[in-house]
Amino acid sequence: MTFTPDHFTVWMEIPVVDLEKAIAFYNDVFQTELKLITDMGPNPIAMFMTKDEKTGTAGHLYPGKPAEKGSGPTIHLLCPDGLEATMERFVKAGGEVVSDPIGIPAGRFAYGIDPDGNSIGLFEFQGG
Repeated sequence: MTFTPDHFTVWMEIPVVDLEKAIAFYNDVFQTELKLITDMGPNPIAMFMTKDEKTGTAGHLYPGKPAEKGSGPTIHLLCPDGLEATMERFVKAGGEVVSDPIGIPAGRFAYGIDPDGNSIGLFEFQGG
């Protein structure tokens, strides 16, 4: 039997060196408000929030050691207002965009490296 769930990705974690600086970076770039949680484990985390916390797929930032610049897995995050505007904020906030926009049937994305060296895909669904 082949396993084919509705959603294969259930959660993502992004390691960062300075949690407060990373929260400010991601809040600015993605025009969101990460939720700082200090009582869920040994370390504080900053959660990306979704409209429906029970069914939305999200993740968090945590104090950790990122892979060497650009060598870890790529996490794709949804652009709030278009790819180019998000790319501009990404660079202005201290990240580095490392590709031109790439079109695929579902939309467009660009690769970036956050200030901690994490590989981040900036994703825009087709038509929005």
